[in-house]
Amino acid sequence: MTLLIISFVAGALTVLAPCILPLLPVVVGGSVSDSTNRFKPYIITLSLALSVIIFTLLLKVTTLVIDIPPSFWKWFSGGILLSLGIVLIFPTLWERLKFTAFLNSRSQQLLSKGNRVNNIGGDILMGVALGPVFSTCSPTYFVILATVLPSSFALGMVYLFAYTLGLTLVLILIALLGQNLVTKLGGAADPRGVVKRGMGVVIVLVGLAIVTGYDKVVETAILDAGFFDVTTLEQRLLKTVDMPKGSDINMGALKDGAMNDERPGGPLAPELSGISGYLNTGDEAITLERYKGEKIVLVDFWTYSCINCRRTLPYLNTWYERYKDQGLEIIGVHTPEFAFEQRRENIETAIADFGIKYPVVLDNEYRTWGAFGNKFWPRKYLIDERGVIIYDHIGEGAYDETEAAIVKALKRLGSLADENTIGGIEGTTEVDFKSVDSPETYFGSSRNEYLGNGTKNQSGINNFIRPETIERNKFYLAGRWQIEDEYATNLDDGSITYQFTAKNVYMVLGAQSGVVETEVFIDGNLISLDESGADVVAGKMMVDRERMYHVFESETYGTHTLELRFKPGVKAFTFTFG
Repeated sequence: MTLLIISFVAGALTVLAPCILPLLPVVVGGSVSDSTNRFKPYIITLSLALSVIIFTLLLKVTTLVIDIPPSFWKWFSGGILLSLGIVLIFPTLWERLKFTAFLNSRSQQLLSKGNRVNNIGGDILMGVALGPVFSTCSPTYFVILATVLPSSFALGMVYLFAYTLGLTLVLILIALLGQNLVTKLGGAADPRGVVKRGMGVVIVLVGLAIVTGYDKVVETAILDAGFFDVTTLEQRLLKTVDMPKGSDINMGALKDGAMNDERPGGPLAPELSGISGYLNTGDEAITLERYKGEKIVLVDFWTYSCINCRRTLPYLNTWYERYKDQGLEIIGVHTPEFAFEQRRENIETAIADFGIKYPVVLDNEYRTWGAFGNKFWPRKYLIDERGVIIYDHIGEGAYDETEAAIVKALKRLGSLADENTIGGIEGTTEVDFKSVDSPETYFGSSRNEYLGNGTKNQSGINNFIRPETIERNKFYLAGRWQIEDEYATNLDDGSITYQFTAKNVYMVLGAQSGVVETEVFIDGNLISLDESGADVVAGKMMVDRERMYHVFESETYGTHTLELRFKPGVKAFTFTFG
């Protein structure tokens, strides 16, 4: 109930968020552009609310939109607003000219005609255009999107409707106040009058701001000035809420690395759910239920561009070979961190590269992730033949301990043929995390808290200049970059500089098209052969498909300054260190 109330309040507060304030003139302007139509504010606002819900479901319920770049939604929203604004400024223009922008010419003529005869088509389009923009301005919205919807669709929809209701009611109130004010002005209903054309100019300006990213400049200015920081209030409210786990079991009952020796107790493992694909199974669907009474199951949550996950894979592969004929089944639950990790062909390539033979299921909707109450990559749950979770480990390490738990469970099952040697896995080295003093670092606006020459959550197109003095564990961009939710793309020649403490540096990178050449410098010099990661040859790294790249490697832990100089078109997702 608490999160339901917070969702409603968050929707109402979103109207005052810095990312929404620059767009309010569209809602007000669209509503007052025809003060004689008292239904106009309701049509625009309800269309916007419906657009928010549909956009959310597209993002979370289906994978059809993962290949659509975030920049598409800017052109989608801005293009519609530009078209509607031009109609208001030049009401007869669409009859005389044939445009080939977002709508075909016939649709545009209908839209123009509808605007003059008070048809609801233009009002609906205006609301629809703002939905994707209004859907990204609230911490509570992201909690619903990332946590509640994956674990419980029904509960997620309830919270989403509460959020949208709060947003809608405040917008309707603002729009009605604006319409009542304009009715007192003469000539407000004249299609060629100053009121309608003035509102058209406002809507065109907002459309241009969305397309060019200038709305984010205004947003940043508002944040820097310290006004309307409603997101801080939301975050404080959210801290009072226990996030839903998606299951009626208490996964916290078994602490990290704990072995459940009490046979009658222990939490029951939830079933695999929301699975969109099965690999290494011949496309046969598998469940945990099928293994009850026969197998010990190790469930491993992972994603292929996560370096921490990748370092655990040799152990998993070895355990599978050692114990698969003695009662152990391993199921890799691939839950993506980035949109490109949802693509089946990418995961198939990664499975082949890593030599994975055990079954892997695709948890693109986070349904199984939510059912287990998981929050980490990687994480391993050992499930006995009764379906009870008997061991739980977060992250890397504790490999001997994990294998000992597997052996103990197999002995209880009575299927272990002989004493197996624990440990001794070739080609593996554990990371000394006490010596790694640089955090995982993200470039996308949703998590770019370590951006050294910009603001937290900065997005849009920006020109960056690297300062002469840099701080450790912050990244510095140089050149012209477009920052999306998940990644940053350099539009011209550019660079990234980062001072780190570790002995290995990895980056998740991709290219907009083709292969993009990247030069790598360490402490001001072209990287040497001894320090080059596996993906660097003669000081250069060729970035193509979206994956993890090994940039730097040293025999000892130390602090260094890394600089990467890019040709245009590189998509930077993360830094990780080892």
